[in-house]
Amino acid sequence: MRIAVTGGAGFIGSNLAKRLARDGDHVVAADTFLSADWSNLADFTGDVLTLEHPADVSALRGVAERYGAFDVIFHQAAITGVIAKDGSASAGEDINGFCRNNIEQFRQILDLAVDTKARVIWASSCSVYGRSPAPMHEGLAYDPLNVYAFTKVQQERLAKIYQDRLAHPIVGLRYSNVYGPGEAHKGKLASMVHQLARQLLAGKRPRIFEFGEQRRDMVYIDDVVEANRLAMQSKVSGNFNAGAGASWSFNQIVAELNRVLKTDLQPEYFKNPYSFTQDWTETDLTAAAKAIGYRPRYDLAKGIDAYFASGKLGV
Repeated sequence: MRIAVTGGAGFIGSNLAKRLARDGDHVVAADTFLSADWSNLADFTGDVLTLEHPADVSALRGVAERYGAFDVIFHQAAITGVIAKDGSASAGEDINGFCRNNIEQFRQILDLAVDTKARVIWASSCSVYGRSPAPMHEGLAYDPLNVYAFTKVQQERLAKIYQDRLAHPIVGLRYSNVYGPGEAHKGKLASMVHQLARQLLAGKRPRIFEFGEQRRDMVYIDDVVEANRLAMQSKVSGNFNAGAGASWSFNQIVAELNRVLKTDLQPEYFKNPYSFTQDWTETDLTAAAKAIGYRPRYDLAKGIDAYFASGKLGV
């Protein structure tokens, strides 16, 4: 198949693009390289399309016109940061740009899919649940706590508006704290697994919020890639959880990292300075299993073992 992956040099996008290329598909990884890392695509065997700016969907349209329409568009591109340089919970001063990038870019992707009859699979987020009770299921009301989550809510609503105009079912995958190789360029926005591993490797006590019992559904990158692949066969439109279907405390994450890194550094606890964080996230995967057959293979221990084996954990 001919496949486009937006955000193709980013964490999830690059892992997905490389897997699809290995599967034998003709893959175009499209990215601006404004926030992604070119080295994520150093071993990618497909076509790399450099976009002029985040909303440069016309470049994708041009490639489709010259070489043939895409069968599938995996839309992974988005501004994901919600912490400004001063540490505040915002998108910085450019809220307009944040929303235009995430929402209006998606609208253009959907227009392209309508015109070319492409299937669309795209990256939503479990942030749309906010502080909803765990385990979180797709029937819960939206509760966005920051502008990033707000844009994902609007994208889900936009997907629903377009679904009857599309030639194939459209699937949004609600990711939950993804971790694994290829995330290092994200800095402070990388997973807690990566950030805590870096601290341990530097000989520092891992810093976590008091008293480390907040729970997170941590999903390994290979499971997220598999969820995207499965979504290509979906016979229904919808937004489905793509998490681990379980949760672990920050203390447990530290313990697993100490185990695999052969360190013995106990947590340094500090007060949570943010009002928008979630205390417990855990995904209910019932709907995802029924709709696309998604069943994750990695729990936290197996995921951290695989991350360590890649040579990229905390690097």
